[in-house]
Amino acid sequence: MNPAIEVRHLSYSYPGGRRALDDVTFAVAQGECVGVLGPNGAGKSTLLLHLNGLLPERLPEQPKVWIAGEPLTRDTAERVRQRVGLLFQDPDDQLIAPTVFDDVAFGPRQLGVAEPELERLVQDCLRMVGLEGFERRQPHRLSQGEKRRVCLAGVLACKPAVLVLDEPTGGLDPRGRREFKRLLQTLPGTKLVATHDLELVVDLCSRVLVLDQGRLVREGPTIEVLSDEPFMLEHGLEKPHALLHRHPHG
Repeated sequence: MNPAIEVRHLSYSYPGGRRALDDVTFAVAQGECVGVLGPNGAGKSTLLLHLNGLLPERLPEQPKVWIAGEPLTRDTAERVRQRVGLLFQDPDDQLIAPTVFDDVAFGPRQLGVAEPELERLVQDCLRMVGLEGFERRQPHRLSQGEKRRVCLAGVLACKPAVLVLDEPTGGLDPRGRREFKRLLQTLPGTKLVATHDLELVVDLCSRVLVLDQGRLVREGPTIEVLSDEPFMLEHGLEKPHALLHRHPHG
């Protein structure tokens, strides 16, 4: 079985020369949930944007990314993008329509889903994220947590094979974080989660990738990596509270 996500020798520099990714290679199995960790500027968001071809500006002749075995190239980009559901860090970058219904319906409409199937799909996805009855609400009037749920419903409505989440609990208060974490735990399928929220990683991800200055400096089981305090401190991270009283084999 092909990995859900495979990245081989991926490097990227922004215009002006700053190297954001440096020879990154990893794979994520079907159904696996993997955390992407690292300090600010480590390359986490840049990596996520490569997974559905938003970066680089011109896709290379030789692929560096495969989704469910299909290489991401200029010819396949449109098809591969439909398989990768990307949740942006800032929900306001993703909300584009005057109502919640239209926002969630936007992606499936582009994919040719028509009424009454479309209505059913939107309602199912809103139910999945706990926003039943929000169809006529205006997205810009919602709370930060609700906006994020609308974005997630819109991503789910496209039925992606892989969910890629950039700081999914960023900017949420403690209750919003807990609720969003519970929601993510209920979603099936493959997930790659870039986050500073290490408590989320402990509860959600079986394995982590640690980036620092664009390089993949370590990958391994979540508890093992996050319990290594000297390593975590060296790479601008802290051992999460959930693990302070646990030993790696405890």
